[in-house]
Amino acid sequence: MPTPHIVLFSEDVGDEWHSGALIDAFKQQGADVTRVALAHCGFDTSAPGGLSIPGFEDRLPDGAFVRAISTGTLEQITLRLGLLHALEAAGVCVWNSADAIERCVDKAMALQCFHRAGLPIPKSVTTEELQTAKAFASSLLQDDGAVLKHLNGSQGNGVRRIHNPEEVFPSQELGGVYHLQRYIPTAAAKPFSDLRLLVSGERVIAGMKRSSPTWPTNVHQGGAPLAMDITPKLNNLAVRAAQAVGAGYAGVDLMMDKNGKPHLIEINSNPAWKGSQSVAELNIA
Repeated sequence: MPTPHIVLFSEDVGDEWHSGALIDAFKQQGADVTRVALAHCGFDTSAPGGLSIPGFEDRLPDGAFVRAISTGTLEQITLRLGLLHALEAAGVCVWNSADAIERCVDKAMALQCFHRAGLPIPKSVTTEELQTAKAFASSLLQDDGAVLKHLNGSQGNGVRRIHNPEEVFPSQELGGVYHLQRYIPTAAAKPFSDLRLLVSGERVIAGMKRSSPTWPTNVHQGGAPLAMDITPKLNNLAVRAAQAVGAGYAGVDLMMDKNGKPHLIEINSNPAWKGSQSVAELNIA
């Protein structure tokens, strides 16, 4: 059997731990791996398949693993996703697919996919209208308030709890879009906690409870990863969430309410797993 040649799309810097783990895992499976940032790739009609990918000057890769796309302008992100679409059109196995990444990056679209699939999600509103956003926050005054997020944010950056409508105000940071969800209170007010489940294929391979004295609970924000039991119900819910957006692998975030009912909060098509690995028994990569 010929050696498969895999391109690992990763960031230039800052992703050495995850990329190193993936490269080792691929090599253990007999694959040859070339790590490349999508920013260094492009379209070139004189190249194989019309695509310029460093390390693949005379052929296309057999497969592509998308670890990171990196931040950029609208034009840069459009180009990078276009490259992934072109690889798929050329018959290359791309994991995750550009379609899945697009659905996950857009938090509103991901929630819409969950909603169509009949999965449990918090009441949500995504709008460009400030008054609509304020009205939604006002409707939750009798509950525990709302959470305001960037539509395509990650790692808990810029997430805020909203307790009254006047806390929702025009902000360049949000890019002119208000993405709000009802805050889900847990059984214990503090420490704050939620769950992250890692899906691969049609199974959950690892999970952790994230606990923090402050909110949000992301490990990137200082949350502590704790081991957890993955029940069949949670496994099924996480797998269905990944299937709803078409993701082959994903990080699924859930919160358990005061009654022990799980609520899907969001999904990540390029999840980090350093925190999960610290409490997992298997090699996640």
